[in-house]
Amino acid sequence: MTRTLHTEPMTRDAFAPFGDLMQIEGAPDVMINQGMCGRYHDKAHIDFDGGRMGVSLFNATPRALPYTLDMMERHPLGCQAFVPMTQHGFLVIVAPDEGGKPGTPRAFLTEPGQAINFHRNTWHGVLTPLHAPGLFAVIDRIATEGDAADNLEEHWFDTTWTVAKPE
Repeated sequence: MTRTLHTEPMTRDAFAPFGDLMQIEGAPDVMINQGMCGRYHDKAHIDFDGGRMGVSLFNATPRALPYTLDMMERHPLGCQAFVPMTQHGFLVIVAPDEGGKPGTPRAFLTEPGQAINFHRNTWHGVLTPLHAPGLFAVIDRIATEGDAADNLEEHWFDTTWTVAKPE
C-alpha cells in the first residue's frame, strides 16, 4: 500500500514552519563592490549546537517524479542549508514533528534561483535534485569527534508515500 503526496510550489510562507527560503526578491539591502553587486543580507537563520559551521559540496544523483518517499531524517543539533549550484529547481520534502516521528509530509518544487535552509530538528527527505548535475553547496554543522551520530535521526515509513505533481 502507498499514499500519494502532491507537490506544491515553494513559497516563503508555506515553507516557513520548516525553514528559510532563500531567493532574491525586490531591491538589495545594500549595494557593494563599487555599486556592482547587490547584497541580499541574512537570508537564513544558521543555528547549531556544538561543532562548527562548514560548507561542503554534494553531488547527488537526480531522481524523477513520481518519487517514492520511504524515509525522512532530521538533525537535532543543527540547521542545514542547500544551495543549488545549477539553474534547476529541486524537490524538497518536509514534515512536522508528531511525537518524535514525522507527521504528514509536504512536498515542494523549488524554482531556479531558490535555495533552502532547514531549521534545526526539521524532518526532511533526502537531497532530491530532479535534473543533472545534482551539485549543491551545503552549509551545516560539522560534528566534533564522537558526536556525528547524535545529529542524525532517521524514520522509515511502514507505508511509503508516492510524491507526484498534481493532476
